[in-house]
Formats: sequence, structure tokens, C-alpha cells
Amino acid sequence: MELYAVLFVVLAILLLGLYFIPTYIALGKKHKNKGGVFLLNLFLGFTFFGWIASLLWAFYKEKEVKRK
Repeated sequence: MELYAVLFVVLAILLLGLYFIPTYIALGKKHKNKGGVFLLNLFLGFTFFGWIASLLWAFYKEKEVKRK
């Protein structure tokens, strides 16, 4: 029975890691809205469209504003 508990914990950690891939990408890219990506991923990531939206937002590159 202990082996099943260990496998369950390992699988849960692996799935959580996959679930938060958009957040990891946003953090790695130092995204301006990394908090928003995280919140979208946290609350709507369980839906396919919410996860895809957070992934796309994580890859979105902000345009730099040139100041004179």
C-alpha cells in the first residue's frame, strides 16, 4: 500500500508541474504580467481554453515603448 501512496504523490507533483507550465514560462521570460498569467492559469487552467490562453499570454511579447 505504501508504494501506491508514493506513486500517487509523484504523479500529483508531475501533473501540477505540467499544469503550471504557462506560469513557469512567464516567470522565466520575466513577463510584465506574470501575476495575471498565474491567476488565469490557477483559476481557469483546468479548462482547455483557459490553459491555452494562459500559455499564449505567457509567450506574448510586450512591445517596448521608445521615449524621446
